[in-house]
Amino acid sequence: MVSSNTVELLREEIPVNQQPLTLSAHIKTGLVLVDVVNGFCTVGVGNLAPKEPDERISRMVKESVRLSKAFSERQWPILAFLDCHHPDKPEPPYPPHCIIGSGEEKLVPDLLWLENDPNATLRQKECIDGYLGSTEKNGSNVFIDWVKNNQIKQILVAGICTDICVLDFVSSVLSARNRGFLPPLENVIVSSQACTTYDLPLHVAKTNKAFVSHPQELMHHVGLYIASGRGANIASEVLFE
Repeated sequence: MVSSNTVELLREEIPVNQQPLTLSAHIKTGLVLVDVVNGFCTVGVGNLAPKEPDERISRMVKESVRLSKAFSERQWPILAFLDCHHPDKPEPPYPPHCIIGSGEEKLVPDLLWLENDPNATLRQKECIDGYLGSTEKNGSNVFIDWVKNNQIKQILVAGICTDICVLDFVSSVLSARNRGFLPPLENVIVSSQACTTYDLPLHVAKTNKAFVSHPQELMHHVGLYIASGRGANIASEVLFE
């Protein structure tokens, strides 16, 4: 386990500027949920799910549910990415996960209601980056269409993993915005409380050559730091008018 001193040193050397965010109807905001699915969040459900209850993942799910309910009550748009894969199409370097039909690719139980919510769009993605995974065979892009059809000016991003799927999606969206592909989108905001990553301590990684150490709190901070450096705003908490 990474010592608290190490994490604090990291926060001092590469600080992340986080500010409270208050959302109002005056700025059209869309909520993007990244992979809040059983295969990453529900204990024991698959190779990449937590092996035992994980406080940070539970907190992320709880906050994602709170945000989803608040957006739904206000009839604000929600887009949920669902990681999924075919059995014959692996995603190296990761072991098989979120196989279609396994249940791992389903939203966690507390978010299943989104399947029938008129404000929600669910998108299965077969890759790490949801922006790329939104591309259809005809060249259209579900995420781009969602932004344009709803005239979204800012997105609030929640989900897992901060330093992998969340970061890749945020980076791609910011690049697309900068290229003028996403009008009228202006701001990309990452909720630090509604994001997290997985935990693979060094002592566990040393037991298997296929494992790479991945300390949860440290890598969550690194993910936020890089996202901020790419141009995202980081919200320490999210409030509603």
